[in-house]
Amino acid sequence: MPKSVNKVILVGNLGKDPELKFTPQGTPVAKFTVATNEGYKDKSGQWQERTEWHNVIAWQRTAEIVGEYLKKGSKVYIEGRLQTSSWDDKETGQKRYKTEIVANDLVLLSGRGEGGEAGAGGYSRGAAAGGGTYDQSQPHQQEESHATNIQDEDIPF
Repeated sequence: MPKSVNKVILVGNLGKDPELKFTPQGTPVAKFTVATNEGYKDKSGQWQERTEWHNVIAWQRTAEIVGEYLKKGSKVYIEGRLQTSSWDDKETGQKRYKTEIVANDLVLLSGRGEGGEAGAGGYSRGAAAGGGTYDQSQPHQQEESHATNIQDEDIPF
């Protein structure tokens, strides 16, 4: 049987502060919305922008990181899967559906003061918590004199 894939990748901004709650068993769960934007030309050739809103849910340590580091406006990279649930509406009796993205991996893209206090960092389920800041400055240039002293016979292949 062929392999199936249920994978979502989003890069966007939080629409509001995340809600962090706990299940009766004490498991952390965070819910938040992420906006993604798409630019396109309409029939008259004018550029338009369309915003799509995504409902995201995170569990356990990922939820704790979301609650601690993300705020409205934070830029985030999310990998996850689509999950649809259904229920019967109590008022109308109609079947209702909700599709959410269950986040498995999360990378905080906002710098300090950019929609949150998070630095560049990441968290992947099963890995140590990210959220630290990393030096992203340009590496120092090495002196040219070292490069000019290398001869063909110095290369080991």
